[in-house]
Amino acid sequence: KGPGAERLINRLLVNDIRTMEPGQVRYSTMCDDQGFVVDDITVYKFNDEHFMIVTSSGPRAQTFHWISEQAVGSSAYVTDISTGLALPVLQGPRSRALLEAVLDEGDIATLRFFRFTPARVNGTNVLLSRSGYTGELGYELYTPGDEVGALWEFLLARGKEFGLQPYGVVAMNSLRVEKALPLYGKDIHLQVTPFHVGLDRWIRFDKREFVGREALLRVQDTGIDQRWTGLVLESKTPVNGDDPVYSVADIAPFRSKRFSGAEAGDLSDAETPGELVGRVTVSVHGHSVNKVLAMAYIRTTHCWPGAKLVIISGGRPIIGTVTGTPFFDPDGARLRAKYGAAPQRQTGA
Repeated sequence: KGPGAERLINRLLVNDIRTMEPGQVRYSTMCDDQGFVVDDITVYKFNDEHFMIVTSSGPRAQTFHWISEQAVGSSAYVTDISTGLALPVLQGPRSRALLEAVLDEGDIATLRFFRFTPARVNGTNVLLSRSGYTGELGYELYTPGDEVGALWEFLLARGKEFGLQPYGVVAMNSLRVEKALPLYGKDIHLQVTPFHVGLDRWIRFDKREFVGREALLRVQDTGIDQRWTGLVLESKTPVNGDDPVYSVADIAPFRSKRFSGAEAGDLSDAETPGELVGRVTVSVHGHSVNKVLAMAYIRTTHCWPGAKLVIISGGRPIIGTVTGTPFFDPDGARLRAKYGAAPQRQTGA
C-alpha cells in the first residue's frame, strides 16, 4: 500500500501493471538482477495505492523478504497477510452454476477471467477471483481464516447436487501439467529465466526500468541452451522428477519383449540412450488426454516437436516424444468458458 505502491510493484515485475484497472488480476514473474526467477505471482489491484500480491506457496517467506528489501526507501509498505487468509477454490465447468446458487452478494455473471469482486457466501465475506491452477473454468475465494471451516462444509453440502468433490495435490498436479503450468521449486527456480520456462511472453521490455531488465535483454539476444519442454511417454506409469533424459543413440531394427516391470509382455523398439540432454521436472497421468506426460528441461538442440528422447527411470529406458504444450485445451476455451456454456465434467473443491 501507499502512494508509491504501483511504481514499486511495476519495478519488481517483468510485466506492466500500469494499464491495470481496479478489480483486475495480472500474472508475472519477478526476477533478480541476473534475470533469474525469484517467483511467479499474481497481482490484484484494488486502487492505485492498494495491491495484493499472491506468491507461490513454497517461496512465500523469501519472496516477502525480497519485496520488503526492494521497498526500502519507497513511499509504499508491504505486509504479509497470509496467516489471516485461507483459499478454498472451486474449479470445473459447473463451478459457476454452484456459485450462482450460493452467493448472497456478488455479480458472477459478468465476472471475466482474471477479474475479482467482493462477494458474500453463506454470511461469509470473500474476495471472489475468477482464476485458478487447473486450466478449467474456476474461482478462488479469499476467505478469513477463522471462517473457512464453516464455508468449506457449506460448499460441500450445497455442492452435492452439482457433483462437487474435494480434490487434492495429485489431481491438481495432473491438471496443471496438462496445461503446462509451472510450479515453483520443481519447474521454476533461481537458476532459470522466464525464457527457459516459456514465460517470456509476459515480459514487457518497453518498460524503461524493472529489476533484471538488462540481463533479460542479453538472454533475448544470445538465446538459451535449454527449455522447459513437454513429452508424451510410451509408458503406463509416470517417471520420476529428476530422471535423466538422453538423446537416442540407437534403435534396434527388431521388436523386443519386456519380461518384467509394469510393461511386462509389451513389445517395443529396443532404443538405447546416447548423450545426456536434460532432466525431468514432473511426470503425471494426463487423464484428460489419456496419456502419460512429463515436463523436462531439454537442450534446445533436441526439443523440436516430434523428437524422440530416452528417459532412464528406475533403471529402464522409456521413450518420450517432444510435444507442443499445453497438452490439453491449447486454445484455453475451457478456462475462458462463456456465461451459459454447458458443463462437461465434474467440479472440484
